[in-house]
Amino acid sequence: MMNQIQVILTIDTDNLPSNFQEILKHEQEVVAKWKESGILEHLFLRQEKNGAILIFNESDEEKVKTLMETLPFFQLKKNIEYFNLIKQF
Repeated sequence: MMNQIQVILTIDTDNLPSNFQEILKHEQEVVAKWKESGILEHLFLRQEKNGAILIFNESDEEKVKTLMETLPFFQLKKNIEYFNLIKQF
């Protein structure tokens, strides 16, 4: 069994900045580095295109919150939720 943290990020799609595409590109670079380093296990985009679900290989919620604060989309957030999980399989 492995402890992980799921983060559900919802962005404010009604108030996107004019440089959104640039922010998106930077966002993709950051999460790619997290995946490469093993911090991030999964990234799911939401069908509504208003956010994402991230599954971290980390059991320290404070560490995940600190990481999330460095994410470019964090500044665009409408809501963010953290769930501590125990992976069964």
